[in-house]
Amino acid sequence: MLIATTDNIADKNYEVLGLVEGATVQCKHIGNDFLAGLKNLVGGEMTAYTDMMNEARTIAKQRMTEQAQRLGADAIINFRYSSSEITQGAAEVVAYGTAVKYV
Repeated sequence: MLIATTDNIADKNYEVLGLVEGATVQCKHIGNDFLAGLKNLVGGEMTAYTDMMNEARTIAKQRMTEQAQRLGADAIINFRYSSSEITQGAAEVVAYGTAVKYV
């Protein structure tokens, strides 16, 4: 399925099916959270959190895509991610866009 951040697809006519979204809340193991806190003292990338956010984006995007497939969509346009901290060490990631079907 084509997923695009643009608001249209060149050379395609389509009908809008509606908003599709997928979400997940991810958190890290307390040990990883502790090690990330130590990393905060010395600087550098907190790879445990980078990995957590990459996984969360993948899950949210997959859930959004599955919802679009259930609608019979051929593509998703205006694709975006949104994230927010739920609690210390846990974040929600939402993937959303507009499902469209080619005509």
